[in-house]
Amino acid sequence: MTGRPYHHGDLGSALLDAAEALVRERGVEGWSLREVSARVGVSPSAAYHHFASRDALVRTLAGRVLAGLAEHLRHAAARARGRCTDPGQRLVAVGRGYVRWTLADPAVAGLAFGAHHDEPDAPHPHDVLTDELDRLVAAGGLAAAARPGAEFTLWAAVHGLATLLRDGLLRLDGPRAVDREAERLVRAVLTGLAATPPAPGARSAHTERRTRPDLGSEPVRTSPSGRV
Repeated sequence: MTGRPYHHGDLGSALLDAAEALVRERGVEGWSLREVSARVGVSPSAAYHHFASRDALVRTLAGRVLAGLAEHLRHAAARARGRCTDPGQRLVAVGRGYVRWTLADPAVAGLAFGAHHDEPDAPHPHDVLTDELDRLVAAGGLAAAARPGAEFTLWAAVHGLATLLRDGLLRLDGPRAVDREAERLVRAVLTGLAATPPAPGARSAHTERRTRPDLGSEPVRTSPSGRV
């Protein structure tokens, strides 16, 4: 066993912290629950008291990461308030925040985007988009008729930009260029929403779990190496 011995405190959180560090070092699949236990300095059996499997740990970690992203986006929107009378500025800040967060922590972003996850106790990033679009309608920046499903259209666009930049399929010259492209994209989507009828029936895993709690969280696939 390696690492500092674990003596007190919240073991579940310590295991999640160690798993997050391993994700940054090796990616989502390159580690085992035994390695996480060793990093914290406890036996694997102690870890299994908190997480029944590696997949359970990954689901919980992904939920925690998404909750952190939601808070990051809320703060980005709040900072934009009052700096500009443009009603769309808060959503621009959310789009920029999403892209910046992805590029600042690409491995952890890959975990959140790629794994099924437990529902976070804190707001989900989807809820932040929903709230900000509702605010935009109330402020007169988006017609109520264009509002249904707008969060899915905006999320698809911003997530696409973030993923292309993260994977190196799209390159921009520095953080300012990234911010400008994110703003351009958000404003283009808002313009398009006003001119295009909403698509019926748009939904996500999060909205389905929210409306049907019995669905629960889908299992994460076991890694090819068979690590647990």
